[in-house]
Amino acid sequence: MLRLAGDVSGRRILDAGCGSGPLTAALRAQGAVVTGFDASTAMVALARQRLGDDADVHVADLGAPLPFGDDEFDDVVASLVLHYLEDWAGPLTELRRVLKPGGRLILSVIHPSVYAIVYPEADYFALTRYSEEYTFDGQSAVLTYWHRPLHAVTAAFAAAGFRIATVSEPPPAADTPPGLLPPGLAEGRSFLCFLFFVLEAA
Repeated sequence: MLRLAGDVSGRRILDAGCGSGPLTAALRAQGAVVTGFDASTAMVALARQRLGDDADVHVADLGAPLPFGDDEFDDVVASLVLHYLEDWAGPLTELRRVLKPGGRLILSVIHPSVYAIVYPEADYFALTRYSEEYTFDGQSAVLTYWHRPLHAVTAAFAAAGFRIATVSEPPPAADTPPGLLPPGLAEGRSFLCFLFFVLEAA
């Protein structure tokens, strides 16, 4: 996300679905003026712990009208957020509204092909709700996602007034712990996991 954002010094950026604020912190460290929001009050509280009590973070729902003005931000970042939403039309329209003309929406989602690999019996071309169980720090949690095929992803971008400037399938960062990577992955090689886009507001 940071590599795709490039030089952000002095840019006003909205971190949509900021969680506990790691991307907000990284962008601020590079000189951006960052506003963040998340639907979870607990996550916003964690973001304030990370960023300081004066951090510009809000509780807001991407599925509802956002509490920001038109053309307010140079960029929006949305890291691993949209795949939790069934409807993309409203959220993308809102993110387009708060962006200045020519502004960028930089986002990442679960790569659509992963669904076809993990669930080969499923219909790749259908909008599908699915859940997976994970263990975090010894506690079980169920995460629910919405799969949509690649053509539906790009069609949603176009319908909301965005033009695709970049599509990226990057390799893991060089300092990624080996235990988090697929076995036998050669250094510098990508694997199907997340898909990144830079979109420009038309």
